[in-house]
Amino acid sequence: MYERVPLLAAALWWGSLSAIGFVAVPLLFAHLPTPALAGQMAARLFEAQTYISIAAGACLLVLSKRRHAEKPEDWAQAATVFIVLGMLLALLLQFGVAPRIVARQNLRLWHGAGSVMYGVQWLCALAVLLKVSARR
Repeated sequence: MYERVPLLAAALWWGSLSAIGFVAVPLLFAHLPTPALAGQMAARLFEAQTYISIAAGACLLVLSKRRHAEKPEDWAQAATVFIVLGMLLALLLQFGVAPRIVARQNLRLWHGAGSVMYGVQWLCALAVLLKVSARR
């Protein structure tokens, strides 16, 4: 069972990013009566996503090296950079970019930056999922 936990954490991270960013939030904007209401709900979903990303990343980092092992797991050697980068992007989005979007400061710039950062985080989570699932 222990060997499967990293795969489950990586799948949860990538799957939740995919579901929220590519399904839930677009549906909010398509079906809620006002863009402002959709934006408020989207901000809450992205906040929840931040905590999922941090929890999954922390779990992966903790499991990257077995107790008393001399070196990290094979998957972790290739995935650690992507895990740390993805976690940093999640924190930057939540505490750096999101407040500016909610405050409607230079909306085009911050929404664009946030979208790029979310996309890169999605790619990091995908890379981690592929590294963890490719292990022998």
